[in-house]
Amino acid sequence: MSVNTIQNYSVLGLLLLAVACGKKDQPGAMQGPPPAGVVLHEVKASDAVYYEEYPATVRALNEVELRAQVSGYITAIHFTEGEIVKKGQKLYSIDPQQYQATYQQAQANLAVQEANLLKAEGDVARYRELAKSDAIAKQQVDYAEAAYAAALKQVDAAKAGVRGVQTNVRYSTITAPFEGTIGISQVRLGAAVSAGQTLLNTISSDNPIAADITVDQKEILRFTQLQAKGQSPKDSTFRLAFGGEVYNKPGKISVIDRAVDQNTGSIRMRLTFPNADNVLRAGMSGTLQVLSTSNTAAVLVPYKAVTEQLGEFFIYVTVPDNKVTQRKVVLGQQIGNNVIVKSGLQAGETIVVEGVQNLREGASYAVVQPGAAPGAPAAGAPAAGAAKPEAKAEKK
Repeated sequence: MSVNTIQNYSVLGLLLLAVACGKKDQPGAMQGPPPAGVVLHEVKASDAVYYEEYPATVRALNEVELRAQVSGYITAIHFTEGEIVKKGQKLYSIDPQQYQATYQQAQANLAVQEANLLKAEGDVARYRELAKSDAIAKQQVDYAEAAYAAALKQVDAAKAGVRGVQTNVRYSTITAPFEGTIGISQVRLGAAVSAGQTLLNTISSDNPIAADITVDQKEILRFTQLQAKGQSPKDSTFRLAFGGEVYNKPGKISVIDRAVDQNTGSIRMRLTFPNADNVLRAGMSGTLQVLSTSNTAAVLVPYKAVTEQLGEFFIYVTVPDNKVTQRKVVLGQQIGNNVIVKSGLQAGETIVVEGVQNLREGASYAVVQPGAAPGAPAAGAPAAGAAKPEAKAEKK
């Protein structure tokens, strides 16, 4: 290689170096991402009082379907649909004419059999007296004794027939088995009904009324203790909620089922609520709220600080040098806008509550005021790609 060639390469290298150095000093050079503006929150522990929620179904403590026990036509309806009926109150009448006729026939048959019994009783009495003086053959006495015994049995059979027909006559009038609310009639006046098949109506007791829930077997001890504790009329340990509305009367545990379901590992429980105003109706679906107080101070954080990834929950915690780290946490009950953190966080730590959407592991942050566009660059921080301000000459 000649000396001129070496000199040319040297000059070219110096020019490239000068250009590179010149670009570093240009005001448009790219800078690293600025710290994201975030709102911080200091974690504190406090006593947490809240309601745990369980899906609940409202049920009547006593409910029965009214079905016709005899066939015929509905001849009268004696109630107003939806009203409260008393025990023994007449509800429906089924045409009793054929049953009344059968009843009269059975009574007539009973009278005939009782007359036959009187005759057989008189005959056997006379024959017994004659037999004492050997004035009649013993065979005739035996015949009279058998006829008398048969007459007794026939009278018993006739009485049973009368009772059977009486039952049908009684079934032709349907009465309320207990006090409760009767529903909308399934049949109308003149409708034909069949014995044991036709559903007429449903009646249920509504005050008090029940709410059934299912809980995990791990909670049996807790609910058993609550049941043994007893409750005053103003105790709000148990209450029912329907959407945003809370029923204004508290309930109490009535029954804990006898055994745990082996397939689900859960157990059924029934609570009762006063329902004098008939606000609660059987079949309603709601939420049973159970008052719970933590035994130790609970770590409560704003729910907006939590991020979810693949079913797991994380919170950004501050670390030295104005950076953050992502911490996995286990959540408990949500209380309003806050949530209990069971593990993964301790009182005294500082977390990010606003601006988490622009953070990542190890990211830098700058504190901004709440509501000041969290996640954006902090006030006074240059945006990415912005030019550096030129230094002014110092006046002498």
